[in-house]
Amino acid sequence: MTKISVEIQAVALFPVVAAALIDDAGRVLVQQRPPGKQMAGLWEFPGGKLEPGETPEAALVRELDEELGIVVDPAALRPATFASELLGDRSLLLLLYLCRSWSGDPVALDAVAVRWVTLAEMRTLDMPPADAPFIAALERMI
Repeated sequence: MTKISVEIQAVALFPVVAAALIDDAGRVLVQQRPPGKQMAGLWEFPGGKLEPGETPEAALVRELDEELGIVVDPAALRPATFASELLGDRSLLLLLYLCRSWSGDPVALDAVAVRWVTLAEMRTLDMPPADAPFIAALERMI
């Protein structure tokens, strides 16, 4: 019998939540990362980091209020898919939720700009590596 050896590297888990806000026309809201931040200028789904003790849904509701000025009922968030990417000594775990209902008009409070785009238009945008695979998943869901 052959013995297989596997080396396990310890990394810190870095959980992040994001929302695919979908309007009545089937377009998705994306925001552009501001200068001075990692991956500045790239387009991404709104969201952010979980605070200690926060559920993913509570973190996303908080982040959408902070970044876009909208109010989202946690019951309106539907888990969609996830991505995982090694970022140095951290393992990014990006959870994407679908959201079709919120109060208020999204505005760029923490980003350079926001845009409503079709999935075809989204394919032409420069996006972070962890966000880009979500487009194909959304094409199957929307």
